[in-house]
Amino acid sequence: MSDNKSELNCLNCGRSEMEIPLIAARFAGEQLWICSACMPVLIHKPEQLIGNLKGADKIPASPHHH
Repeated sequence: MSDNKSELNCLNCGRSEMEIPLIAARFAGEQLWICSACMPVLIHKPEQLIGNLKGADKIPASPHHH
């Protein structure tokens, strides 16, 4: 990675792309990054992202089926 670019971090846990794979997503017109470990939170418990993701309170949780 170039010195000109800033380090990317997970919006939930704050870990960097140097520590864990990050997944890019867009929400409400903004780019966001979430790590592979926190992705289940976004899918199943988005309310836990309130304070870290603007509008998280409006994201419906996906039903959990096995």
